Amino acid sequence: MPDTLHPSRPDGRPVLLFYCQHSLGIGHLTRSFALVRALCEGFRVVFLNGGPIPPGVPIPAGMTKIDLPALGMDDGHNLVSRGGSHSVEDARETRRRMILAAVAEHRPRLLLVELFPFGRKKFAFEILPMIRAARRQEKPARVVCSVRDILVDARRDQQRHDDRARWLANRYFDAIVVHSDPAFARIDESFRPSKPLTTRLDYTGYVVPRRDHTDSDAGGDAILVSAGGGIVGYPLFAAALAAHGRLWPRRRLPLRIIAGPFLPEAEWQTLCQGVGDHPGVTLVRHVPDMVAEMRRARLSISQCGYNTALDVVVSGVSALLVPYAAKGENEQSRRAAALADLGAVRHFDGVLTDPAAFAAAIEGALDFCPRPAALALDGAPRTAAILRDLTVAEDPPRKLAHA
Repeated sequence: MPDTLHPSRPDGRPVLLFYCQHSLGIGHLTRSFALVRALCEGFRVVFLNGGPIPPGVPIPAGMTKIDLPALGMDDGHNLVSRGGSHSVEDARETRRRMILAAVAEHRPRLLLVELFPFGRKKFAFEILPMIRAARRQEKPARVVCSVRDILVDARRDQQRHDDRARWLANRYFDAIVVHSDPAFARIDESFRPSKPLTTRLDYTGYVVPRRDHTDSDAGGDAILVSAGGGIVGYPLFAAALAAHGRLWPRRRLPLRIIAGPFLPEAEWQTLCQGVGDHPGVTLVRHVPDMVAEMRRARLSISQCGYNTALDVVVSGVSALLVPYAAKGENEQSRRAAALADLGAVRHFDGVLTDPAAFAAAIEGALDFCPRPAALALDGAPRTAAILRDLTVAEDPPRKLAHA
């Protein structure tokens, strides 16, 4: 059943149906919630949530949230159940039914789809029927893709993937909003279809969550280690513990590890047991404000997902980025290298299983003074303005005959 937080009234605002499927971490959810806060000023937002929301993540007021049976992806890119009480097959059927019911009930003026068709191929079974249903309304919905700055472009079938995404975008979408500063990262640098993308494309700037206060307590001695939601963070945490053991006798700098709400419980327990052999180490499961944590740190060591990279930029902390780079995953490596080229961070691209090399990289980063990265960070309000203009435009949505 929908979870209605401050139910919307028929006040003249058009309905925006926002589909978000976060599969591996919380980065997509964090960015989507930041967009929702800006969108609620001009739209009645109905949010289709496809993954688990961990405790401590603030949920925007003013939207109607519909929690679908939670699905995600494992390291092998297979669909897995995240809810525990349903199978993948049952979840697929229930989700599709709930999504089509939401379209029928709310009759959205605009459908905002996060990442697809540039990703989320495994969720096409529900996304394409949703788009077709929204297109076949008496007043067809505009359909827009919300996508991050850099795409994965290291798949074995990359050309086929890009060509399929281009075909779907041109056929079904009215616009694509790219949450990037084009002076830093353009989508055509990681997306190269054989034929041109003809759908309207707008760059919004980076989407940064709104902060209600600024933290004046800056600077400190601790080395901070984080990995976003934490689901693939254990190798980084284990490597940081090993490197800290080498640095502690000389530097005596405390180490603070923020594990993340999605770090598997077994790995969390392993970390907790291992800390007893490492003086000066503190473990924390989750914090509400990572920017504040970074501002209080001497050095931040982290992966380089979209939101984590922006936390580093906003905080101004000296940072060593260790991107998640499993087979076929190069988005974070590209982002880390680009930030390093600006002089904003240090980038470690060695192997975490070499404690001596990692400790040397940390020691070098401790004396690093970052340059400010002059990125456009107004992506949330600019996205809201673009979508408002698209919604009130007089010309009808394109491609209705193919929906």
